[in-house]
Amino acid sequence: SAVLVASMLAPHVLQRCIFAHRSGERGHALMLAHLKAEPLLDLGLRLGEGSGAALAWPLLQSACAVLREMASFESAGVSQKDA
Repeated sequence: SAVLVASMLAPHVLQRCIFAHRSGERGHALMLAHLKAEPLLDLGLRLGEGSGAALAWPLLQSACAVLREMASFESAGVSQKDA
């Protein structure tokens, strides 16, 4: 995989990687283990063509929306319980 080569040339690239899914292929599991990467999804897919990325994309969009749009307790006016 390209990220394996890239990480050998410039290890800091892994700070920007998101691993979408764990393929059912043995080689993919070995690569993830070498990179110490934990993918978002583990569906046993062997479809290729970026199918795992396509499935993970809405999950990433939702996570970003929650971080960006969800109110904090303070901004929502939630009172803190007195101890």
